[in-house]
Amino acid sequence: MASRSGLVVCGIRPVLALCLCGWVGSAGRGQEAPAIHSNVNLVNVSFTARDQRGTLLDSLSADQVSLFEDGVEQRIAHFAKSTDVPLTLGLIVDASSSQEHFSKEHEKDIESFLRNVLGPKDRVFLLCFGNHLRLVSDFTQSGPEMMEHLKQYEKKSERFPEIGPKEMRDLGTAFYDSIFYSIEEKLGKADGRRAILIFSDGEDNSSSHDMMTTIEAAQAANVLVYTIRYTQPMRHGELSARNKYGIRVMDRIAKESGAWNVDAKETNPQEYFRKIAEELRTTYEVGYYPANPMKDNSFRKIAIRPKEEGVTIRAKSGYFAR
Repeated sequence: MASRSGLVVCGIRPVLALCLCGWVGSAGRGQEAPAIHSNVNLVNVSFTARDQRGTLLDSLSADQVSLFEDGVEQRIAHFAKSTDVPLTLGLIVDASSSQEHFSKEHEKDIESFLRNVLGPKDRVFLLCFGNHLRLVSDFTQSGPEMMEHLKQYEKKSERFPEIGPKEMRDLGTAFYDSIFYSIEEKLGKADGRRAILIFSDGEDNSSSHDMMTTIEAAQAANVLVYTIRYTQPMRHGELSARNKYGIRVMDRIAKESGAWNVDAKETNPQEYFRKIAEELRTTYEVGYYPANPMKDNSFRKIAIRPKEEGVTIRAKSGYFAR
């Protein structure tokens, strides 16, 4: 499983093919050697940087960081800062039975997010899921419109379209599929800085995709997945095995995609939404041509290291060379 634990970073685009052809003389006649093809890919990595007080840094330059792939330092081909870029976002709400207790909190937190984070150039869609993936609101720039659709969904006063293929689901929580198909059908080719915020407990019992497939989809599309966790413990506050599994899942998906996990019961939603928005709008992008250009399906570990002490960088941990 470790071989699939990293992240595919920010779209890998073929930009050059090298073809080496030669002639070898043999027994008085020429013979063409087989052509050797190698795709060279520009790898883009998005990252954020914070100082030792946790403040986002917005003035780094290329000579203040070093970039490594599998421990080998790479030459940086381009370096750019993104400030106030338009955001293309997906809000995913777990509406399965395990989250019924939190439905009002979901609504309140989403309304807070839309009011405090969504800018005039940003777009957002809303997906709710149990054992069906319902597109409650397609891309919009209107928070009130989205909230109206959410209320209609909760009242079951309107039937909303599904995304993804029709699946025969015996049970009621398609957590992984909700992320996978949101990326596949909504965010994969969208413009701007892309991210998902999913409100759930991380527990799944009916998806056709697993955790690692979901992570790889986020990696390949360069989509950050912020997980907002609402866990309902058993009596006396004890966590069940399913609770613990869901906590680990949400932490893993967030971390592997380059984002982070929030415990909604421990953090003020206005505070974590502010931090998420601030982070999405203050990012860097660094690109390089790998010293190892071959597409061999191996996982390549990426490390971005600051040259100044006290600086912390968070980015995806790598990519699959496909």
